[in-house]
Amino acid sequence: MKTYNQINDKIASGKAVVLTAEEMKDYIDKYGVRKAAKEIDVVTTATFGPMCSSGVFLNFGHSKPKIRITQCWLDGVMAYSGIAAVDCYLGATQVPDRDPVNSKFPGKFEFGGGHVIEKLVKGESVELFAYSYGTQEYPRRDLRTRITLDDLNQAIMVNPRNCYQNYNVAVNCSDKRLYTYLGQLEPNMGNMSYCSACQLSPLLNDPLYETIGVGSVVWLAGARGHVFSEGTQHCPSCLRTENDVPAEGAGTLALTGDLKKMRPEFVRGCSFVGYGASLALGVGIPIPVLNERVAKHLAVRDRDIQAQVIDYSTDYPQRTGNVLGSVNYEQLRSGCVDFMGKKIVTSSLSSYYKALEICEILKAEIKDGTFLLSQPLAQLPVKQGMKPLNIKK
Repeated sequence: MKTYNQINDKIASGKAVVLTAEEMKDYIDKYGVRKAAKEIDVVTTATFGPMCSSGVFLNFGHSKPKIRITQCWLDGVMAYSGIAAVDCYLGATQVPDRDPVNSKFPGKFEFGGGHVIEKLVKGESVELFAYSYGTQEYPRRDLRTRITLDDLNQAIMVNPRNCYQNYNVAVNCSDKRLYTYLGQLEPNMGNMSYCSACQLSPLLNDPLYETIGVGSVVWLAGARGHVFSEGTQHCPSCLRTENDVPAEGAGTLALTGDLKKMRPEFVRGCSFVGYGASLALGVGIPIPVLNERVAKHLAVRDRDIQAQVIDYSTDYPQRTGNVLGSVNYEQLRSGCVDFMGKKIVTSSLSSYYKALEICEILKAEIKDGTFLLSQPLAQLPVKQGMKPLNIKK
């Protein structure tokens, strides 16, 4: 048994033994869970991919004369201003008012909130346009200017749902191409798309949320962030396989961090033809090896993780609950899966390469003593379902 304080003391003194999630699995295969639990202090996990439920709170500061902003746009993308005089929230999936969206299908969605966020992190300027109905203490009614990240008082990333623990694998059983948030799906199961960092993914290495909880420190695109809540749609009451691994969508995390300290290569606006705009993010989470149980969960490999295959032509949009079958991530990462009598090409929207890069960066920061761990203030819910929206007349 180890404690957070003991591990942090070792980190601070430069004596902590730190492995990436990939290295830990090899270590366990060679030496066993018991020795791994004794000898290894921290394991770094990570993911990099589209995370639609993301955005930033921005504070512009007060102009002269002052304005109480009621509506504003950043490079033409509307931000929510119903907060306070010069605060707004810019969502990653918001698109400009002028975007034709899917009026001429499929729309391109070449620019959105995620792209604005990327520009800010890169140090580029964006246009701020705002107006107000005017008040006696805030008499200004409109303004137009350009701002950079350095001009803002605060820029705080606040993401209601990141780091899905597991997710669907999408196929298209219809005879027409589909345009989805998992990319383009070819007719007649012509391809198979998924989005996961697989055996590197944080919550797949801590399936019962024993070390990752409210208050846990995270590496959020290069900044020190933390988990501030369970994520929206957190649904841990799910089908699980051996070693407690979810076999379907399960837990999620709500994350926050300082946008001003993020690295542009890990904050990328992205576009999905026919669907919309989004934001790809890099997230790294250190897992303290507190005991043998934690170490056992860290042994999980791609072949141990099952994901459900869903038809996005009917079953997903109509919420039928039908599942075509399951495949594991070793099969998916091979590039071709034998499924329902067909050889189907696979592709991922999540970058394993970038996730592994984040694992290595986080490992180096921990070994340097610059990244300490934090014990969760509260555990994430372990028994909880997800309610549907039932339309009422």
